[in-house]
This record gives sequence, C-alpha cells and structure tokens, in this order.
Amino acid sequence: MIRAYSEDYLVSAQKIMGDMFDYAGNRCQLCLDDFFDMFVVSDIAYQFQTGNPAYIAGKNGCEIAKEVIEKSGLGRIELPDEMYLDKSPEYWSGWALAYYQWYTCKPFRRIRKAVSAGEILKMYPVFHEMDIMQFVEAMDKKFKEYYMETNLKRIRINAGLTQAELAELSEVPVRQIQLFEQRQRDINHTKAINVMWLGQILGCRMEDLLEI
Repeated sequence: MIRAYSEDYLVSAQKIMGDMFDYAGNRCQLCLDDFFDMFVVSDIAYQFQTGNPAYIAGKNGCEIAKEVIEKSGLGRIELPDEMYLDKSPEYWSGWALAYYQWYTCKPFRRIRKAVSAGEILKMYPVFHEMDIMQFVEAMDKKFKEYYMETNLKRIRINAGLTQAELAELSEVPVRQIQLFEQRQRDINHTKAINVMWLGQILGCRMEDLLEI
C-alpha cells in the first residue's frame, strides 16, 4: 500500500493531531464528536490525509484546532496555545486516529461515519498502553461492522443489476464478482482492467469500487 506520506513524518503527524484534539476538547471545551465533525467537513482533513507538510509537520496542533473551529463558523479562538507533557485521553484519541488513517489510507470522512471521536475516546482505557496495531485491529472491526456491504455490491444494487447481469455486461466472471462482494477476494488487488470494466458498466470511477 502506498501511503500519502513517509513514515518519517508519522510521529509529527500523530503529535499534531493529538495536540489538536486535546486543545479542542480540554482548552476550548468542545465536544470531541462535534470537533471531529468540523475537522472532517473542512478541507483541513484532506490536507492532513494527503500529507500536506504544513499540516503534518509545519503547524502545531493548537493552531490547526483554531483553524478548524474558525472555518466552522464559530469565530476566532483567542485562547493561548497549550501543549502538555502529561498526555490526556483526548490527546491519545487524536494520536491513535492519525496512525490509523495513515496506516489504512482510509479517508477521515469514511472513518468518521464508522467510528465517532467519542467511541475512540472510550477505547482509551483498554488500548492506550497496548501496541498500536491492536487499536488498528479494533478499528478495522468497527469499520467492517459499519460497512457491511462492499462498495461493489452497494453500487451494483443501486444500478439495478444482478451479479449475473453485471458479469455478462462487464465480462468479469460472476464467481469473481461474488468473491469480491463476499470479501473472500480483495478487489484492491485484482487486475486493474477488471475494475475498469466494472466501473464502466456501473457508471462509476474505478476508485469508487476499491475498499479503502
């Protein structure tokens, strides 16, 4: 998997997102779910997940939190920046979330639909002293529970096609389509030409069919 930015920037990105969540939740007294929603709908989430150096290394978490809040329409925050050595559960939530997004390459918008910031915060007592990959596995489980249907199945049903009809039109074997929809075969790792044919018949982009 090709990630948006180098692992060399990961420590910085995690710290910045941790400080951002801590500042928003504790200094600004915002509901973490509300703040995460503000972050997701802003272009800042996109800048972060695509590895814009200004956001994963240049600015500090407090500065980014202020930018998110201001862009949400709540006005300018004049509270001074505060970043503590004693890290809060809110800090850990942002820190862990940054790792999960980087590791899986899932957009923040899709993550937010499956798991709220409040849910991540509740994971702190169990996971904050564990290896980060155990958090990743727990998040993946929540993600799959929310997105029960694959993108291929959802788009195919919306297009009004059966598996057999899609197979005939796209010339992709029906058994292969079944395996994709049952998650027994990873569509992300199949031949690009097959995804292209499926996308052409379903009227969507190739990337819309991938599971990210």
